[in-house]
Amino acid sequence: MKKHNFSAGPCILPAEVFQKASEAILNFNDLGLSLLEISHRSKDFVSVMEEARALVKKLMKLGDDYEVLFLQGGASLQFVMVPFNLMKPGGKAAYLDTGTWAAGAIKEAQKLGTVDIVGSSKEQNYSFIPKNYQIGAEYDYFHCTSNNTIYGTQMKSFPETDTLLVCDMSSDIFSKVLDFSQFDLIYAGAQKNMGPAGTTLVVVKKEILGKTDKNIPSYLNYQLHIDKESMLNTPPVFAIYTSLLTLQYMEKNGGIEAAEKRNEAKAKLLYDEIDRNPLFEGYAVKEDRSLMNVSFKLTDESKKEAFDKAWKEAGINGLNGHRSLGGYRASLYNALPIESVQVLVNVMQSFS
Repeated sequence: MKKHNFSAGPCILPAEVFQKASEAILNFNDLGLSLLEISHRSKDFVSVMEEARALVKKLMKLGDDYEVLFLQGGASLQFVMVPFNLMKPGGKAAYLDTGTWAAGAIKEAQKLGTVDIVGSSKEQNYSFIPKNYQIGAEYDYFHCTSNNTIYGTQMKSFPETDTLLVCDMSSDIFSKVLDFSQFDLIYAGAQKNMGPAGTTLVVVKKEILGKTDKNIPSYLNYQLHIDKESMLNTPPVFAIYTSLLTLQYMEKNGGIEAAEKRNEAKAKLLYDEIDRNPLFEGYAVKEDRSLMNVSFKLTDESKKEAFDKAWKEAGINGLNGHRSLGGYRASLYNALPIESVQVLVNVMQSFS
């Protein structure tokens, strides 16, 4: 039976990407060697790294004033690298608190300097995106999280600031059209829309670096990674190669513009059913609903056993909500076909 994978991450990727990645494990570039055993300094892998970095900038429509890195440590390491590189001694940063991962970034930055939380939806269990906050020039940077996987909220616009704009886009990178040039630094774990777990994308405007007058530990220094062309240490070759395949697939299938249209159609199909069907209730306020993660619950818990049985029998995987919120979560990442969403909607309709 075909599986319909709604997992929040690691998650679904295009079948074509899985096929090509598996072939590379056995025989990469007809070398008679696996991708996993060739030197990361070889021309075969260096070309992978160069193309992946270039393709990110092409898809984002960014110029040579930006640098692209593929690092390790997940988005969680970026919680530390951002303040190390951008927060001046005695300075302070502004953070928007919109969920678990935003709170994690705040916690790490507080260990390195002063953090002002300029907006938070914590008291309402992160059911909306705070608005009408101000970020002045007194801050070294402003940090936000564009999409909140657990609660199903997403920023629909970004504030104009008098300081650097930093965004964690781990769970909605490449899912919708943005003016990426408004950001000074973007980071994203690969394991949602871009590839498998194991590498983290960083896109940084080069001119913002080297301003803090701090002795930054080598591995945490963006400039050293740039100087070494994202190979300061041995890179995660499989994760980067699979990310390249995913980026190539995206470009071939209409780029970010086409992905956004597909994602909007999938989200509308599911949210319309949640709003129509009295057995289900969405979690996030409507104006802040995520295109990537749809969190919802039953209005009649006595139906839970029957509903769980029905969606599992339909071949649906990964629908359970995060343990901190409960209910259900359908992740609609780029590679999920609308046909899978229709299967879920059909199951929901059978209970109406």
